[in-house]
Amino acid sequence: MSDKTKFAAFVAEHKLDARRIMSASHKLEALNILDRSIRAAKRRARKSETKTEKDTRKPHSGRPVTPRALNAANTGGTVSGPTKNRILKAVNYLLEQKKQAAVELKAIF
Repeated sequence: MSDKTKFAAFVAEHKLDARRIMSASHKLEALNILDRSIRAAKRRARKSETKTEKDTRKPHSGRPVTPRALNAANTGGTVSGPTKNRILKAVNYLLEQKKQAAVELKAIF
């Protein structure tokens, strides 16, 4: 590969648009009512210091992929692990819409 990063080459090969990646990430990571109730239960448990039953479902992060993170991924900058996973989720969502197979993290980073 020349000056392109693995992620930039993957996006170009599969014809994915950065705006669609950000939009998909926003849709996937947005907090919903169930996520808010999980957070509220944790907050109440911390304040009262009582044990509550643990919810096995992990809430969404509420943090979508930003243009800065996509730019760093395209240019080879530093991208944190959680951000890589959010990008991966959005890319897999878009690939699923195009009727293509999902990829693993190693395929794009």
